[in-house]
Amino acid sequence: MLAADDIVKMHDQLNQAWHGHAGDGGSHAADEWLGAVARQHRANFDLWHIEDEARAPGASDAELAEVKRRVDSTNQRRNDLAEELDRLLLAWLAGRNLPNCDAPLNSESPGLMIDRLSILSLKIWHTREESERRNAAEGHAERNRERLGVLEEQRGDLAHCLNRLWQETLAGTRRFKLYRQLKMYNDPSLNPAIYSRKPGGQS
Repeated sequence: MLAADDIVKMHDQLNQAWHGHAGDGGSHAADEWLGAVARQHRANFDLWHIEDEARAPGASDAELAEVKRRVDSTNQRRNDLAEELDRLLLAWLAGRNLPNCDAPLNSESPGLMIDRLSILSLKIWHTREESERRNAAEGHAERNRERLGVLEEQRGDLAHCLNRLWQETLAGTRRFKLYRQLKMYNDPSLNPAIYSRKPGGQS
């Protein structure tokens, strides 16, 4: 069910399509698992570009406040979708009497690792773009080619670790759990910055 190489390839294909280049950004929807991975990546893609809006010179206070709200809601979606990946995997494993409850526990779940792969793919895309920018200052391309090499190595290492975790989970020699992020900032009943400003709330 889980193959890190397929996920890495899909992330790159989606980056190509969503940045307006040739490519198919919707061909994975028919597969429930890859469709879920694609939706989680879309949240990271949107978050990356929303955050860039906040860094634009000359942005007004009102524009920055609106961007901050969009960042919060998109980041919530990103985390919810990473948790959904783990739910799908655990449901699939449950039908095979896995994970082995006696196996050592991995500190990070596949969903969180896939989230990191997604972010690395975006870093790689934009770093490659900078390494090819023609109007950049001298040395810019070389510096970004060096950064690209580091990012590619990190993604390769993480993909290998994800594959290894899945293989060991299937073998019953390692297990993972669903780790809830339990974000508080978007919940009006948990964030005092919200509930204290409502009628009847604390001042």
